[in-house]
Amino acid sequence: MDFSKTAEIGQSLADTLDVNIEVVSEVKQPFLVLEVDSLLPICSHLLKTDGLYFDFLNCITCVDNGAEKGTMDVIYHLSSIVFEHSLILKVVIARDNQEVPSLSAIWRTADWHEREIFDLFGVKFSEHPDLRRILLPADWEGHPLRKDYQEQEFYHGIKVKYEND
Repeated sequence: MDFSKTAEIGQSLADTLDVNIEVVSEVKQPFLVLEVDSLLPICSHLLKTDGLYFDFLNCITCVDNGAEKGTMDVIYHLSSIVFEHSLILKVVIARDNQEVPSLSAIWRTADWHEREIFDLFGVKFSEHPDLRRILLPADWEGHPLRKDYQEQEFYHGIKVKYEND
């Protein structure tokens, strides 16, 4: 994976689309920090622009930064198979109002990634075609990868037995 063009791509996006982008390059895998409102136009541009053509969404992940920070990070890993370069995008959202635009209209693989993040972290993806749980049962309460998640005593009619009980 070649991340060497991250800063160049970030500057080009900022100039072309007139958006705010922070380039974080002092790390092993450099990345771009975007505002939530610019995510959809930027991703569309990354797919459709000659010389970029990020045709593959590798994965989407989420990080809960905890109640102290009050934020969550949604991180996108993109690749251009044709041009053999990669790019990481990050958006920072508030923990109490987690909503991000769905990218499933741009990359179909986003559908299941977004459902998984919704299921485990509670992040809502606006305009998602079928946002529902994918790993946990429909009646599951809460989102187990959030730092403030409280384990349930009963799991679907089965009492959890702990070693100290």
